[in-house]
Amino acid sequence: MGLFDKLKHELIDIIDWPDSSGDVLVWKFPRYENEIKMNAKLTVRESQQAVFLNEGVIADVYKPGMFTLQTQNMPVLATLKGWKYGFESPFKADVFFVNTRQFVDQHWGTKNPITLSDDRFGMIELRAFGSFSYRVVEGGKFLKEVAGVAGSYTTEDINGQLRSLIMTKFSNAVGNGNFPIEKFAANLESLSQQVQEKLNTDFDVYGLQITRFLIENVSMPEELKKEIFEYSRLNKVDMQKLAQLKTAQSIETAASNPGLGGAGIGLGVGLGMGNMFANTFNNAQQAQQSQQTNNMPPPPPPPPQAFQFFVAVNGQQTGPFSVEQARQMVQSGSLTGETLVWKAGMPGWAKATTLAELTSIFGSVPPPPPVG
Repeated sequence: MGLFDKLKHELIDIIDWPDSSGDVLVWKFPRYENEIKMNAKLTVRESQQAVFLNEGVIADVYKPGMFTLQTQNMPVLATLKGWKYGFESPFKADVFFVNTRQFVDQHWGTKNPITLSDDRFGMIELRAFGSFSYRVVEGGKFLKEVAGVAGSYTTEDINGQLRSLIMTKFSNAVGNGNFPIEKFAANLESLSQQVQEKLNTDFDVYGLQITRFLIENVSMPEELKKEIFEYSRLNKVDMQKLAQLKTAQSIETAASNPGLGGAGIGLGVGLGMGNMFANTFNNAQQAQQSQQTNNMPPPPPPPPQAFQFFVAVNGQQTGPFSVEQARQMVQSGSLTGETLVWKAGMPGWAKATTLAELTSIFGSVPPPPPVG
């Protein structure tokens, strides 16, 4: 600094910050062994606050406007300095200008996946990214809690801290948001609002405000997506139509398989299975609707169904038969190990000795007593 500048700034008459930067949050008004005059002019522009410090202690804070510095409009500083009746001599103070405009289009994202527990899909991993905007609303708090007394403080100096806090609050909001995992994409706006509210609760102590927070995308592993899509389709499917589809498929499979004894057996099995599917799905659907209507806990699962099987007799399906009936048929000789049988879940007709439930019967039933 030249001699002329040194003399010019020995006593300060004008204090202002003609901010032309795009990323500076805090700027300290420079001085060279200079003092502030009584009646000096302080200019605080729009989107600025001026903070006076006396020996490291925050004193008066000024919002936008032009001020003539006198004891009357410096109440805190006057108290700290002990100015009971005004002052005539210049005084020393550190002056910081704080930028209060919005800083927009700041980006955040998960470095590592967030692990969550879902009642239906188990442990899952999510990644997310988006953008946020913020501003300083209380210059004194921000200077004290974040920026300190450095000569300048930029967005780059604070964005790392903000992103870490954002990720913590995002994880909490996702865990407590009560959103089904398959509806995350449809609820990004609501989830964004929840995270923004949580962030502002914590950022208030720093004199900061999140003015906009957006979750732009939530991604998950491909295999989990497939499971969710299948679950969604099953939840929307018409159970009656599904039963009809299964019936048609079973008829087509039986008719095209010679081992099933032709179209007659295939038709009988298909119709039997179709009715079983329809009854099962209709009962399940009615139970679900009743539970939702009455808001009652789900009923216990039905007891396991007893073993039943069908028997091919002269190319025609007969049955179904129970285990006890099978025992009687073995004793009468109408059911042998070579008889073709079928039960639900089998791809086709097979010998009776291939069914574990019937094999034990063949070994336990005594042969007929000798004649004479």
